[in-house]
Amino acid sequence: MNEQVLIQFRVDKALKQEVSDIYEQLGMDLPTAFRMFMKKSKQVRGLPFDATLPETNAREDFRVAFNALRDEASEAPEITLEEINAEILASRADRKRE
Repeated sequence: MNEQVLIQFRVDKALKQEVSDIYEQLGMDLPTAFRMFMKKSKQVRGLPFDATLPETNAREDFRVAFNALRDEASEAPEITLEEINAEILASRADRKRE
């Protein structure tokens, strides 16, 4: 038998219990499951599952957000520059009165 070592680490109590319950339903305990994980890691020379970042396309995300804002703005009523300036002047006058 090979020399054995003790491996310790901390994990959230609820997570440990949930995972232990899953492994019990599969007919094994947590240490057996971890040994299986380590043996499979050795076999595949890496993680025994895919560990990848989700696909993201920032440019596409920006384009979608921009188009959504443009569509939202297109529903706003048309307003002239004179009307905008009149609203600004009215707002400033209101602030002065307060």
